[in-house]
Amino acid sequence: CQVLKQTGMSDTSRILLYTFFSVGIICTVVGNLLVVLSIAYFKQLQSPTNTFVMSLAVADCLVGLLVMPYSMIRTVEGCWYLGLLFCRLHSSLDVMLCTASIFHLSCIAFDRYYAVCNPLLYSLRMSHSRVALLIFVCWSVPMLISFGPIMLELHIAGVDIQLPKDVCMFLVNQVYAVTASVVAFYFPSAIMLIAYWKIFKAAKRQAMQISAMESQMAAGVGKDTSRKWQHRNNMRRERKAAKTLGIIMGVFLIFWMPFFTTNIVDPFIEYGTEGVVWDVFLWLGYINSSLNPFLYGFFNRSFRKAFLMLMGCRVCLTGSSAGMELSHTAREAN
Repeated sequence: CQVLKQTGMSDTSRILLYTFFSVGIICTVVGNLLVVLSIAYFKQLQSPTNTFVMSLAVADCLVGLLVMPYSMIRTVEGCWYLGLLFCRLHSSLDVMLCTASIFHLSCIAFDRYYAVCNPLLYSLRMSHSRVALLIFVCWSVPMLISFGPIMLELHIAGVDIQLPKDVCMFLVNQVYAVTASVVAFYFPSAIMLIAYWKIFKAAKRQAMQISAMESQMAAGVGKDTSRKWQHRNNMRRERKAAKTLGIIMGVFLIFWMPFFTTNIVDPFIEYGTEGVVWDVFLWLGYINSSLNPFLYGFFNRSFRKAFLMLMGCRVCLTGSSAGMELSHTAREAN
């Protein structure tokens, strides 16, 4: 560590990096905590989709609390002060929580697919028991591919490189690199892309139906105008939700693709990737956990209203009409 400090960055650079990373960590924890509290407090936000969103926010919040602070010290200082056992524990938590975050995003895409493409079957397909089962899978599978192999050192079986004790670098063998990357990223990404392609086609078809329905209303055609308006608003709400979540998925792919591509390639090129490249790609992935709650707040008025009410502590006031106001906003926005 002393050698790294002497040949590494200046004290000013370290202070700037600590400041930058600390702001990112605070935004990750606070933003995702707001998502959790909003869904827990406001009944209007409690839906099957937002159950996945809440569990996703818990995973992202834990990334900010348990993973990012120690990664920050490792990145800025260039060495590891906490020993080999905690290094393995940190790596396990890193893999598990980031993978859980990705799994939740694929479940959200799956949920939106049924809501938009098969609305009549949605209540049946997304029952409380099925949602609970999917959330269990979102947490259990990442735990299996992280803690077991890493704590037992199966992920480095056959790797001849010996790292110094004060370095915590997550090296993996070829088998684990391919297997873990496919399970943690490429398979969920394929589910998201297929789901959103189908949603896109369904939304395009529904847009044509809305246009035809509006033409009929303008001409005074149709016996039950109120029912048609309700159907029109429902289709628009689902299309808007699909568009928002599609942007979230796009951001996810942009920020995680570099890391998982490098993770597969690196063992096949004799671990020739520079440490600074790993740090940049890893922190890009962490940024995805920071951005998710802000994307919800920016694109969804109901969440934005809930965030503002929580930050203003209006929910703490006795007799507050927060629930009623949020309900009114939800009807307008969704």
